[in-house]
Amino acid sequence: MLRQLVAVVTFTLILARAAFAQQDIVWVQIEARPTLAEATERARAYAADLPDVNGFALSSGWYAVALGPYTRADAEQVLRVYRAEGAIPNDSYIAFTGGFRQQFWPVGANLLNPSAPVAPTETAPQGQAEGPVAGLVEAPVETDEAGIPQPPLPDESPAEARASEAALTREGREALQVALKWAGFYDGPIDGAFGRGTRGSMAAWQGANAFEPTGILTTLQRETLLRQYNAVLEGLDLQMVRDETAGIEMMLPLGVVALDRVEPPFVHYEARGDIDARVLLISQEGDRGTMFGLYDIMQTLAIVPLDGPRERREDGFTLIGLGGDFVSHTEVSLEDGQIKGFTLVWPAGDEDRRLRLLGEMQKSFTRLGGALRFSEGGESAQRIDLVSGLEVRKPRQTRSGFFVDRAGTVVTTADAVAGCGRITLDNDSEATVLGTDEALGIAVLRPAVPLVPVASAAFQTAAPRLQSEVAVAGFSYGGILSAPTLTYGRLADVQGLNGEADLKRLELEALPGDVGGPVFDTSGAVLGMLRAPMSDGRQLPADVSFSVDAGAIRGLMDRLGLASDAAVAAGVMNPVDLTRQASMMTVLVGCWD
Repeated sequence: MLRQLVAVVTFTLILARAAFAQQDIVWVQIEARPTLAEATERARAYAADLPDVNGFALSSGWYAVALGPYTRADAEQVLRVYRAEGAIPNDSYIAFTGGFRQQFWPVGANLLNPSAPVAPTETAPQGQAEGPVAGLVEAPVETDEAGIPQPPLPDESPAEARASEAALTREGREALQVALKWAGFYDGPIDGAFGRGTRGSMAAWQGANAFEPTGILTTLQRETLLRQYNAVLEGLDLQMVRDETAGIEMMLPLGVVALDRVEPPFVHYEARGDIDARVLLISQEGDRGTMFGLYDIMQTLAIVPLDGPRERREDGFTLIGLGGDFVSHTEVSLEDGQIKGFTLVWPAGDEDRRLRLLGEMQKSFTRLGGALRFSEGGESAQRIDLVSGLEVRKPRQTRSGFFVDRAGTVVTTADAVAGCGRITLDNDSEATVLGTDEALGIAVLRPAVPLVPVASAAFQTAAPRLQSEVAVAGFSYGGILSAPTLTYGRLADVQGLNGEADLKRLELEALPGDVGGPVFDTSGAVLGMLRAPMSDGRQLPADVSFSVDAGAIRGLMDRLGLASDAAVAAGVMNPVDLTRQASMMTVLVGCWD
């Protein structure tokens, strides 16, 4: 399949050959390795299956394996198709010629000469080595006995290196120590003093990068070290952005995000390429109470996962959300009646780049005069599940439940809590599953913190009359409404369609959100729980519903050591009173991933 894919992509790219020279040259970078030997081995492996495989030294000191050169449109097609087929890693991306230095693969090739771009080539047959590309000027490359290119000789002698080093500022010396610490060679203080520890770390870094370990970095080596340190930021196009309206100035990765809209208190920067990143500038006027309110609201947003550390201070807060696919970092501070900060959302698993970018954003963040006002910003979609254009975190599904004792124990449908990472009651209180009856589809929930409900179920023990009126209380619309809805119907049979004694058939048209809610008789006693529709493949009429019998619910509670209340004989309850009782007893059950 991969061979067929290569042929199709290659043929498509050859068609663009005539227009190639007039367009910008780009590449698809698929890997980067810290040593030349590793990069050469990977380039050779890719070349066995893919066309246009090249290897280049990077300014960071690493070595890249890339496909190309292509036009931008061709590169995007290569990236899309090869990713879909698993031929290249998912984090491959489009790179530019300016990021590459000397070419090391194929040996002797020089595709960095912009006057001689070449069209995509056919893949060499399996096992056949690829040689130099015809018509290209070969760059002089020093190689060892195995034919592997070697790094250039030092650009300065130790004496010359000491002289150039003496011209460094304190900040420049500290920057080298920071880079050495990041590279894992230095664990001392960042003080700008080049003592024995710093010199030893320099020598270790030189040895690891195929330089003579003198302990004194030459100008070229200092540049290489700093480029390695900054390599993860390449392609992000960090630029200082000054937003006078928000009153914020800071470095932003404009290579991966672009200004999208202003919806106070946020300025939205959305992803503009292959990296699914987002940045929010946060700005509004307010006091400590306003800031605390923002802290609470932001934790309901989908971009701030529940897992992760968070801290609220008197003058600011920090929220770090750790999701399965992304990490978000929010910092906010209050000064002089203005609340300002930012949020960075970055793909999970790219921690080196995220932390370096975050450091640059933190270091550059500057407060200017002024703040966003809620009258500013363009029109946007108005939805109940949006806050200033950001989606509010929502459960995977919601169902209904009801309190069955004064300790806040809840009965609901077993389907509502199956496979949930977290269960909530009315979106606020967390709960755990105390027990289930899978055959009847009942689950009993215990709140993490004991609740004291205003009302709880009193179960009907007398046999109900056929065709008597019943009502189901439930959150029919998944919590959009703040109170449950009552749906009226009739008791059609005291058993299920197949004679099940623990079920009652209802003539009542319910919605999925009602499932798990209590079924009342006219006295306000609970006859049972509305259960999920039968899943035997038959399509029943819309007005056919089923209720799990009150006796079955009480039986499960007895097995779990829970007491239940029996209803006292009473007359017909006023509909207004029944609605009030149902509202106090029924809860929204949320299932979260």
